[in-house]
Amino acid sequence: MARARAEALHVAPSSTPIVMIGLAVAAMLLMAFLNVAKSGNLLNETNLLYASLIFYSGAGALYLGFGVTGAESYVKFASLATWAGLLANTGAVAHRWYEAGHPPFASIYEMLLSFVWTLAVLTLIAEKRFGVKVIGTVTMPVAIVGVVLMQLLRTEVHPLVPALQSTWLHVHVTLAMLAYAACALSFALAMMFLIKDKVETQTFLAATSLCTAGIYLAVLTRFEKGGGLNVVGWNAEQKSEMFMTKGMRLYVTIPDLGWLMLLVLAAVTVPLALYALARWKKNEAFLAVANRAVFLSLLLQVLATAFFVLRAKDGQYGSLDAEGLFATSLAASPFILSGLVGGVFLSLMYLLLLWRRTDLERLLPDSDALDRITYKTIAIAFPLLTLMIAAGAYWANRTWGSYWSWDPKETWAAITWLVYAGYLHMRITRGWRGRRAAYFAILGFAVVMFTFFGVTYLLPGLHAYA
Repeated sequence: MARARAEALHVAPSSTPIVMIGLAVAAMLLMAFLNVAKSGNLLNETNLLYASLIFYSGAGALYLGFGVTGAESYVKFASLATWAGLLANTGAVAHRWYEAGHPPFASIYEMLLSFVWTLAVLTLIAEKRFGVKVIGTVTMPVAIVGVVLMQLLRTEVHPLVPALQSTWLHVHVTLAMLAYAACALSFALAMMFLIKDKVETQTFLAATSLCTAGIYLAVLTRFEKGGGLNVVGWNAEQKSEMFMTKGMRLYVTIPDLGWLMLLVLAAVTVPLALYALARWKKNEAFLAVANRAVFLSLLLQVLATAFFVLRAKDGQYGSLDAEGLFATSLAASPFILSGLVGGVFLSLMYLLLLWRRTDLERLLPDSDALDRITYKTIAIAFPLLTLMIAAGAYWANRTWGSYWSWDPKETWAAITWLVYAGYLHMRITRGWRGRRAAYFAILGFAVVMFTFFGVTYLLPGLHAYA
């Protein structure tokens, strides 16, 4: 009797946060239901996508709960939340397909919708088929950032431009989304391998600090010398970015926000500096301070994200390029917000590893199995990338009379193909296994993300509509 009572007391604290997360998810769903009940149109795309965001966020919170408590029950409930998010995501895809009259492949919003759906499917397959129970600790943050980004992008259904009115659109983009989702899964598996293969936690510390610093450096390319942060103006009537002339966006300056971003950049760089100092001095005491600095930098990142949302959402600010006040909107700066949210997730994932590395390792398959699964995933992704490029080239020849135009999207798709071809070549001919192969898989996914997002907005070309 005493033993049973003790076990009950032991289980209760770990189950309480699950109940709290469940209640929070239920409360958000109830609020959403009450907001749309009057319209009588509950199952529309916006609501379904909002529901998928709630469930994916619930899954992410449960994985974090596992990191705090070490209780495996969190992982089971996280999987259930992922299933619920996938069902809502499937409804959103089906609704978009019905409304548009074609598969959701014609814009960056639609491609993201398909990408997140495919990523959730592959996550659940990896959990069930390969026993990688905590794969969602990496893939769910990617899915959440994707859904957040979708909330900011233009969602109107427009008639397909002539270049997209082809069956090859469906073939080309289906292959692309399957390939990119498989690449994302291989990235998550490679990260799991490095954890299982006993890569030092301090190495992840340095990588986290470096990545978050890169995010804030990118944001600070919009830094104004007076301490403000430049964002693109927003035309509320046309629901589009403002342009001074064709191809030249109008930037407005949010006062003092640049100083805050600069402060956060300094904070996220501190752990990297302390890591370097620990290696130089060969004193691990600096690492303990670095871990505390990560937690502090996380708090500052959350603060910076909140301030950016509050000030960039529906604001009115001046511009250095034109007189008067101009509107701002989060929809005009989707990648800034996504980067800030991504930085928060990176820091949270590192802290999860720091707190519960032993428990994470216990739930993972052995390192050889993870290495093989990563290889199999890339062995699936690579033919899909190959067929994607071949289908795109054939489609381009039928549309523009040329198989290859050295468009930025085409060029970076070729670079992506070469990276994964290099991975397979080195593995098959040189016998690359283990960490070198994992690092190659991580590099490949970084190139995929730049091809998918960076090229679309930084290097416009023939694929500007995608």
